[in-house]
Amino acid sequence: MTSTQPASRVPIGATGLVLGGLLCQEVGASFAVLLFPTVGALGMVTLRLVFSAIVLLLICRPRLRGYSRSDWLTVAAFGLVLAGMNALFYEALARLPLGPAVTIEVLGPLLLSVIVSRRASSWLWAVLAFIGVALLSRGGLEALDPIGVLFAAGAGALWAGYILMSARTGARFPKLDGLAIAMSIGALVTLPLGLGTAGSTLFSPTILLLGLAVAVLSSAIPYALELLALRRLAASTFSILMSLAPAMAAIVGALVLGQGLTLVSGLAILLVVVASAGAVRSASVHARKQAGLAEPVA
Repeated sequence: MTSTQPASRVPIGATGLVLGGLLCQEVGASFAVLLFPTVGALGMVTLRLVFSAIVLLLICRPRLRGYSRSDWLTVAAFGLVLAGMNALFYEALARLPLGPAVTIEVLGPLLLSVIVSRRASSWLWAVLAFIGVALLSRGGLEALDPIGVLFAAGAGALWAGYILMSARTGARFPKLDGLAIAMSIGALVTLPLGLGTAGSTLFSPTILLLGLAVAVLSSAIPYALELLALRRLAASTFSILMSLAPAMAAIVGALVLGQGLTLVSGLAILLVVVASAGAVRSASVHARKQAGLAEPVA
């Protein structure tokens, strides 16, 4: 970027990429919900992971030789976490509206961000998030399937594990090779479960086509847009924008799935979004101070 280029154009364009990725991801999740009556949650997870793995293998063509036993154990653990996270989240979606499911799930990476920052003040953001979830209960959480709530919380815990294992895998495998291999492992793990619940229905041309659409919307397009955005956005800014996921999920759930959202539930989701963004911002400021850099004026 040259100094003569208007500075505002790049952030706005990059912000659009992140928001577009979030929109595609939540639309993909809503399409998956529509397929649950036909193939079930585990069948949908299988379709998504299998097609995502195929796309990544075709694009990345990862090298399989030259890795140590420790490397393979790391990428295998990453694949298991990836499979578990998707399975638990889709099981949650089968029982909860999209907005509340994502709101509960996002608590996982939020708590990870707070713990990693090692600052007592960061726990204020965690408290705000839990206030939001408590408020969500007053907006109707008690009427939701408690098993679905547990599934969403489990998905959030594995999301935190996904972040940690992704970093470890990325340090051992070049480019996107580790992700492609892990996705393939996750697909192989879920395939027997999907076949066991959906049977031959998974091989219906219509179901396969819709499964491919979900995989592209939920994985391929968001990941590509995120990569483009990260070339023009600071990682901290990117993370703050990603904190909008619960709000985006609530909007898509209302528009695509007709899932209503009360004023109290909307406020609860807003609190979690603010808490997530605040935790990321706080961690970013702390990291810059630790590095001896001054905080730039907004």
